[in-house]
Amino acid sequence: MQLTDNEKRDVIKCLEAGIPLPDKYRFLLFKDDREVELVWNGKTNEVTNTVLPFQVIEQIDEPRSDAKFGNQNSLFDASGRQITGWTNKLIWGDNKLILSSLKNGPLRKEIEAQGGLKLIYIDPPFDVGADFSMSINVGDGDNEESFTKKPSVIEEIAYRDTWGKGADSFISMIYERLRLMHDLLAEDGSIYVHCDWRLSGHVRLVLDEVFGKDNFRNEIVWAYTGPGSPGMRQFNRKHDNIFWYSKSDHWMFNGDEVRVPSEVHAGGFGSGMDNSESSDYENKGKIPEDWWEFAVAARLRIDGTQRTGYPTEKPNKFLERIIKTSSKEGDLIADFFAGQVVFLYNAEILGRKWIGSDLGRFGIHTSRKRLIGVQRDLKKESKNFRAFEILNIGRYERENFVKTNNDLREEEKKRC
Repeated sequence: MQLTDNEKRDVIKCLEAGIPLPDKYRFLLFKDDREVELVWNGKTNEVTNTVLPFQVIEQIDEPRSDAKFGNQNSLFDASGRQITGWTNKLIWGDNKLILSSLKNGPLRKEIEAQGGLKLIYIDPPFDVGADFSMSINVGDGDNEESFTKKPSVIEEIAYRDTWGKGADSFISMIYERLRLMHDLLAEDGSIYVHCDWRLSGHVRLVLDEVFGKDNFRNEIVWAYTGPGSPGMRQFNRKHDNIFWYSKSDHWMFNGDEVRVPSEVHAGGFGSGMDNSESSDYENKGKIPEDWWEFAVAARLRIDGTQRTGYPTEKPNKFLERIIKTSSKEGDLIADFFAGQVVFLYNAEILGRKWIGSDLGRFGIHTSRKRLIGVQRDLKKESKNFRAFEILNIGRYERENFVKTNNDLREEEKKRC
């Protein structure tokens, strides 16, 4: 470190006055080979290492007898058996504490014994104006009723912590969680982060910092159509961004698993191929481009399978492509913002082991119901299925939440 006499005097004056040093001293005083760095209010390199014990709320180790749900005829005396070994995990709680406990606690060995996490997909709450309320329809036909599920106290506080300071607080939230996810990924693992126009630029820079810009694989554009509004003064925003990063320079890409039909003709797409190559390409189809066209889930009828009605639900075919691209049957994959449960649903259908987490009790309840339905369907089709268990960090989470959150009001502490 070589400072001029004037620079040394400046540093001493700042320290004596108790004011921050000018930015240039970050690079003069501390060795840092990063050419570009994203900086935001509240940035810190500290990552929580809290380890809280997971409590098993329920083990669902076989499809439930329908007698329990009002039918007397069991659907579960056909073939199709439970696969032993790894038990899938649906975890209720704050995903920061869950990730820290997975990374630093005893479950880490169990994850590594499965080969580590090969794939993480997350769809965080990117809508600044969103909250945790959602409309639910109950019943059928003339008996159908609608009600609004209100957010819990912890959900309200989590929303406030995420968006209370705008982009700064959101980036702080996602940065720490991405660092924990990076550590949990297998060396050949991948992460897909779903976002839209609001913060896609910020998220890309955070991912560059956490995973390294050399491990950027694709920016996937999910394009969909929809009606415009009268008097529009800009183009209709009808695409989302999905950033795919690998943990290292060794990653999984199952291109043949996701080929799509293609047209090969002289002078057009595929020109320059000989006849045998052209025929093979036409028969196998092509590996998709980095722009995907899928209808939004909102255009599908709510049937509990193709669509559940969750506000930010993504279409099955969309998530199926991600899972098939970056994992194989039997691999362990995860979604730590699993409110929509579509990712876990498709993981189960495609024979992957999985971990999912959600902050809301209602999200866990609806996920549980849908995943039991998957087990039932697999058994009816004589296909094997895997057990899952519901976990939480219960009162330990609440105690930690109240103890470490200095912004909580007294009435909120009592309600937590």
